[in-house]
Parts: sequence; C-alpha cells; structure tokens
Amino acid sequence: MPTAHLPQNTDELFQALQENDRRPYGRTRTVTAEELVDAAEQFEDPAVLIHALLELQEAYTYGSEPRKSPVVFARLLTLFDEQPDIFDERLRHMLFWRFKWVAHALRQLPEIPLTSLRQWLTEMRDRYEKADLGLQPYYGQAYQLAVHVGEDTALAYELWASRTRTRLSDCEACETCQRARYHLRAGDDERALRTWEPVLAGKESCKEEPARSASYALLPLLRTGRTDRARELHLVGYRACRRNPSMSEEVGRHLEFCALTGNEARGLELLAENRNLFDEVDSPLDQFGFLTGVEVLLQRVEVLGHGDLPTVGYAGRTWTVSGLRAEVRKRADDLAARFDTRNGTTAHADRRRARLDRAPLLDALELTLRPRSLDDAAPAPVTVPVARTTAAVPEALPELVLRARAAEEEGHPDAVACWARLRTLAAARDYTHPDDPAVGSLLRLRADLLADEGNRAGEKDGFADAAALHEEAAALYDDAGLPGHAALARACALLATAEIPAERAEGESDAGESADGAEAKAAALTAAHASIVRLHEETPGLAPYQEARLLRLRATALALRLQTSGSEDHVAPVFAEVDALHAFATRHALDGQISGALLLRASTHAISGNLPTAVTEIDALLDRLKAQGPAWHLPRTLGLRGRFRFGLQDAQAAHADLSEALRLAADWPADTVDTARLHGDMAQACLYLGRPEEALRHLTRSAELELCRGSRTDAFCTYSNAAQLSLDLGRVEDCIALLDSLLAEPDVTGGELNDRIVAQLRLTRARALHTGEDLKAATAEFVALSAESAGWDDDPGSHAMIAAETAVLLGESGEFERARDVADQALAAHARAPRFEHLSNSLRELARLQAQQQGPDGLTEALAYLTDAGRVADEARAADYQAHGRSLDSALAYEHGRVNAYAGAYDDALIALDKALALLGEPGRDDDAGEWAECVRLAGAVEGLYLERPAPALTRLDAAVSHLTALGHTEETEPLTALAARLRDEE
Repeated sequence: MPTAHLPQNTDELFQALQENDRRPYGRTRTVTAEELVDAAEQFEDPAVLIHALLELQEAYTYGSEPRKSPVVFARLLTLFDEQPDIFDERLRHMLFWRFKWVAHALRQLPEIPLTSLRQWLTEMRDRYEKADLGLQPYYGQAYQLAVHVGEDTALAYELWASRTRTRLSDCEACETCQRARYHLRAGDDERALRTWEPVLAGKESCKEEPARSASYALLPLLRTGRTDRARELHLVGYRACRRNPSMSEEVGRHLEFCALTGNEARGLELLAENRNLFDEVDSPLDQFGFLTGVEVLLQRVEVLGHGDLPTVGYAGRTWTVSGLRAEVRKRADDLAARFDTRNGTTAHADRRRARLDRAPLLDALELTLRPRSLDDAAPAPVTVPVARTTAAVPEALPELVLRARAAEEEGHPDAVACWARLRTLAAARDYTHPDDPAVGSLLRLRADLLADEGNRAGEKDGFADAAALHEEAAALYDDAGLPGHAALARACALLATAEIPAERAEGESDAGESADGAEAKAAALTAAHASIVRLHEETPGLAPYQEARLLRLRATALALRLQTSGSEDHVAPVFAEVDALHAFATRHALDGQISGALLLRASTHAISGNLPTAVTEIDALLDRLKAQGPAWHLPRTLGLRGRFRFGLQDAQAAHADLSEALRLAADWPADTVDTARLHGDMAQACLYLGRPEEALRHLTRSAELELCRGSRTDAFCTYSNAAQLSLDLGRVEDCIALLDSLLAEPDVTGGELNDRIVAQLRLTRARALHTGEDLKAATAEFVALSAESAGWDDDPGSHAMIAAETAVLLGESGEFERARDVADQALAAHARAPRFEHLSNSLRELARLQAQQQGPDGLTEALAYLTDAGRVADEARAADYQAHGRSLDSALAYEHGRVNAYAGAYDDALIALDKALALLGEPGRDDDAGEWAECVRLAGAVEGLYLERPAPALTRLDAAVSHLTALGHTEETEPLTALAARLRDEE
C-alpha cells in the first residue's frame, strides 16, 4: 500500500492529499489517490470527498487512464447537482473546467460511440449556458472533435478561435498549440511556427507545454531550414516528456524525428529508455500516436539493413527490430481501424500512412555530443574485427601467414589485420593447416596468435591477461623448437607482470597506496629488467629483429621504472640501454627500432625534466622519419612532440603538431596510433588556446574511441570531463543528453562500472538539471546521491560536498527542516575531511535562502547557519587555508548583513556590512572592486531606504563612486550612481 497509514481525521486527509499532489504522475500517485477516496468516504464532510475525487480524476487524467476519469467526474457532477452549496467558487471552477477533461478522455476511447461524444458536448454546452458561462471552451472541444474525426475543420475553428477567451478556456499555451497545429495541417509551416513562437520561447507554459508544442514543431522546423532550433527543441522537449505515459504520443514524435534525421541509433536508445510506455499507456489514442512514431523509427532501421538488431518492446519476450515492427504495425493498424470505424472516416489510417511514407528530411543531423551509428548499436562480434589495412590481406593461407610474420618483424601496422584474419580462419572447425615448410607447424601458428593477442591485451593495460597469454605462447614456441621466439614471449610476459598494479591492503589510504605502490612497481621493473637481460644473454641463435626487440624491452623496462620513481639515479641506466638499442639497430639497418630508440631517448629527457632537449631530439627524429621512415611512426612522434611543446607552454605549436598527427593517423589502421590520446591532448591544447567548443569535440571523440577499444573506465572519465565542459559552456541540454546516454549504458545499469565514476556522472547531471532550472529533478538526484555517499567511509570529503549542495537545493525548494538535517550531515563529514570553502559557501547560501523566503520568522535558523559558517571559517584560518575566491571572513560578514536585511533587522545589517567593508579593505583587482561596490550598495540601501537615513547613505555612495572612478572601475559605479539618484529623488 503506497500510503503509510490511512488518515484518521480530515486534517490528516488534507495533508495526505497535499503530499500526493507533489508526487509524479503514475501508478503510485494513482493508487494512493484511490485509497484516499476510500478514506474520505468514511467522514461525514462531503467537501473532503470532493477534494479526494478531484485528486483522483487528476491522477487518472495525467496518468493516461481515460476510461476511469469520466466515472470519477460523474460522481462529482452528482454531488454538485445534489449539494451545490458545498462547492465554493474554487471548487465550482474546477468542476466546470473538467468538462473538457471528460471530452478529451472520451475521444481517446474508440469503444465510445461518436453519438455519445456529441451528447457529452451538448451536456457541456447546456451546463455552461445554465451557469451563465461563456461558450468559448465548448467550441474549443467541438473543434478538437472535428479534428479527431477528420471532418472539415474550417467552420469549427472559426467558431472557436474568433471567440473571446473566458476563465474556463484552455491556457494560452495549449490554445496556441491548437492554433499552430491548425496551420500545420493546412500545410503552412511558416505560419504555424510564427504562431508557436511564444510557447517555444517559454513565454507561455503549463504542465504539458512547451513540451507538447516542441514535439509537433520539430519537422516544420527542419522543413524550413531551422535545424539548430529543431535540435535544441528535441533535447529540451524530449526530456520533459520521456517515460511519461500521458505524453507517449510526444515521445513517439521524438522517435520519428530521430528516424528522419539520420539518428536512428539515438532513436533506439530513446526507445529503450521509454520501454515502460509499451505497457503503461492505457489510452488507445495515446497508444496509437506512440506506436506510429515507434514504427517510423523501426521501419527506417530495417530499411538500412539492421532489422536483426535487438531492441526493447512489450514485456515477456525478446525483440529484434523486425519482430517488434511487425507487432507494432499490427497493433497500430488495429487501433486506426477502430477509431475510423467509430468516426466513420479514414482519418487515422490516412494520418498514419502519411507519417510512415515520409522520407528522411536530413541525411545526418548531430543531435547530441555523442553521435552514434547503427553499427555502434550492434552487439560486439565474437571474433576480432579485421582492422583497416594499407594493403590487401592475402587470400592464400600460406601467403597470409608469411605476410603476418614479416609485418610483425618489421613492426608494420598491417600485422594487425593479418593476425585478425588468421585468428578467424584458424578457429573454424574445418580449418586445415598448410603442409608448407615455409609456414611451419600449426603449433607455431597458435603460438604466434597467442603472442599477438598478448600484445593487444598489453596495449589495453590488461597486463595480467597479457602475461598469461605470452607465457602460454612461450611454452608452445618451446614445443615447436623456436627458442628465440620463446625468449621474446617470456620477456614480454616479464614486463607485463611487472606492470600489474599492486592490490591495496584493506584499510590502506590512497596516499599510502600511491607511495608503496610506486616503490613496489619500481622494484618489479628492476627485477623484470634483470630477468630480460638474462634471457637475452642465455638464448643462442637470436635473429637480429628478435635481439633488437629484447633490447627494446630492456630499455622500456628501465624507462617505465624512471617514470614510476622519478629518481635521478634511474636516468643514466635508461640512456645506456637506449644507446645499446640504437647502435644495434643501426648496425642491422632496422629502421623501426632506430626510431623506437630515438623516441625513447627523447621521452627520457622529457621524464627527467629536460623538455627543451626532448624537443631537439624529437625534431631530429621527425626529420629522419620523413626521409627514411617508417612512415607509420610519424603520427605517434608528432603527438609526442605536441605534448612536449604543450609542456613548454607553446600551445599553438602543440595544436599544430597534434592536428598533423591526427591527419596522418587517418592513413593507417586504427590500432597503429593511440588516436584517443591524440584527441585528448588536442582538447587540452584547445582549452589553453581559448577554444572550448573545439576542445569539447576532441574530448567526445577521444571518449568514443576509448569505448570502441574497450577502455571503458577511461572512456567514462573522459566523457565526464566533456559533460562538465559542456555545462561550463552553458550547453545545459547537451550536457544532460550526454549523461543520460552514458547512464543508460549496460555496464552502468548493470553495476559493473566503478560506482564513484557513476556518482560523478550523476552529480554533474544533477548540477546541469539545477542550472537548467529543473529544481524538482535536480533535488531528487542530489538527495539520492547524498544518501549513497553517506556510506563512503573512505571518502567523507566527497559526502560533505554532496550533502552541502543537497541542503542548498532543499532550501531553494523551501524544505528547510530537511535542509537542516542534511547540512548537519555535511558538517559531520567535514569534521573528518575538511572542505572549508565548499561548506562555508553552502551554509551562507542556506542562511540567505531561509531569511529571504521566511523573513523575520526565519532569522533564528538563518543565523544558526551563519554561526556554523563562522566555525568553518575559524577552522580554515587555524589550518592556514587560503580560499580560492573571496575570503571566508569577509563573505561571512557580508552575508550577516544580507540576512539581517531580509529579516528586517536593519541596524544589525548595517553593522555587519561595515565590518565586511573593513575586511575587504581597499578595492584593487576588478573582481575585488565588484565585491566591494556591491557591499557599499547594500549598505547604502539599508541605511538610506530602510533606516531612512538618506544623508549618510548618500555620503557613503558618493565617496565610493569617486574612489572607484579614480581607480578606473567605472562600470562598478553604475549601481551606486543609480541608488544615489533614487535617494535624491525621494528626499
């Protein structure tokens, strides 16, 4: 039972009705409303029953249960006829308003005869005339019935639209939508959009607007070339109607929009998010609109050849796109036939066919920061995909094996595609190994494939898997009589093992893990280097490329040790190994290994802090690569030089290098270069150069590439940065849409991703919702995050910040009792892990909100928050904490002034503001000047307006204006001058 207990008296019942009114529409609210009607019937007061019935009808209407709404209204109408005096002016207004709700509900039910619909309108007209109410609302319902049936609407529209609005007319936003849709049906997109503008601009709104209008305006916006506006309204409008049964038709139109703009993958994503609508929409008319939009999407996906993609649908079975489309088509056709039979027209079948026959309006419109294709939506194949290659992969098996080995020895990118093809062939049940001495045994091929798989695992930081695969390959090479290959595989296993992160002991702190882990890893790399040296020395008959690979692994082990330890003692050994590799590779003309040695040398200079020398070295390497190759090393080398130059704060040069690296990387197979890293570095350079929009594109590209290669944790972290950047840029809806998409990923919903990363994504989304003024949704998310973070015993500081922000949002919602409880939680967590500035800011804001909303009644609680903030400031001062913004003490004094002013304690307010000015001192920087001027302005307002002492206030203001002008802060003087002029006018 949704209600905690049944109300025992009328006061409790009214309180329960108010609480239920705050719930979102859906089954919980509806069932509670039904229970409250049952409870109301136990009391003798019929007014209580009327209020309960009104709440129940609203729950049915907006919960998409049109069959039940007229039944409830019939009870209300009977009560009105029997006891009209019980209905005060407000209840009477609500009763006559809801005649329209019943008319709407009856249109939604094809089993209700058309004669009954017309009889209801006659009843409405008669009731309105008897009550001496204007008939414009009646004519509005008559017009909507004509539209529904498919009759000529010109006269019905004129009878409605030409009449003066009354108190019972639909709201301005809803009527605007009806007028715009009239022009839309007439084929006049431009006039429809002009009519819609007040609603789409947010000047007129209601519960369902502008979300409803936005869904209908999407296609006319596209047809008239306003693609950016269509994109914007899709993001805003979809969020307002998603998962809402009473707006399922609007969801269907957003799915249709995706299908007609090349965003079929996003459409499937949104369909999955709205899977509840298949089973929760009780209105046949809403079902019809939703299913038609669904079929437009599924039809388009099927036409593009992806009918076998899995998708969501009705509960109880699994669905593919083709299977669901067939089911949806059958159900929607049946609904159209039922409505048309009832109405005696073909209007619904015709409208449905027109939507299904509509051709795509754009090949591609980037709707979100995460553009995806239907290929991205397909399940990952079991076999490794063939990478793009610079040359055709040989068809003949012997040639393919030989080409793979030759490319591997040379380090050529084509090795990836060749091994991938061989892995597929060798795994087939009918595989027959060639009897060819040049190819060698099947045992050797299996070892080759394991070694390649180990290399791929290591590139993705799967070090444990890499070590195991290389060890297995080494054993097979031994069995095949190939000691050089076995030694190389064992060396790779040794290095991979040394890179496996040490597990943190239970209860160990992050700092301890970092220091001890680095020391342990450095020791492991030292041991790995020694073992590789022994392998090298003890293995006879090594081919030159194998010996060079072993030398490269030796140098890499020491370079990784230097990177881990940062010790100066570890620099010289790296250079010694690099010099040995370079000398050997030069003697044997191994261009790839010469390049690798030079790259390691430059990197070692950079790691040891000598960036200028690193750039000089890498410049020489780039000259060599351009002259002698290998060409596939150019993108990586340019990317490294870009990082070095960025480290030298030459962001422009870094941007140029990274741009060229990305351009050249496109010429090689995908795994040749870490393009995700290149895009990430490019984002940093763009931010430094003041190009945040360009940075955002590179961040999202980097993240998607990380996802594609399986680095999901890195990808989500990068996407988290992109979401925060989009929020910083004011692209609120882009931020929310991106995070909604990420939070719907299977490893997120399945609990497989790190819970702190998920929490960060949700926190950014909650902040975006708050910025977008969706206070209700933002508060709900913050409350949930605060409750979860309370259990983070290893990270109380994060809980302190989340709880503090949560308390502020509860304060904005006027829930000050809950805000106080959550603020106390934040203070308790802060005591364990101080967050001075964040907590002080939140406590001061809570004080302001309480005083502003409650005036003198809220002063005591507001001052209590400021007392808490004062203790935080004292703690910060004792800890020598320096605030990043204004000082905590001056901010606190200013807030004391503002809080007392809101509460009418003007003398105390002025004393506090004078203290704040003393703490601020003389204005200096522009930000200081603005803060100082605002403090003077508020002091002047308190003194001159509220304490009615204009003379000293004017003296204060004039002196401040002169002082700021002399310092060159003319813009900051404007509010002071305006206040002074007002005071003089009132003298």
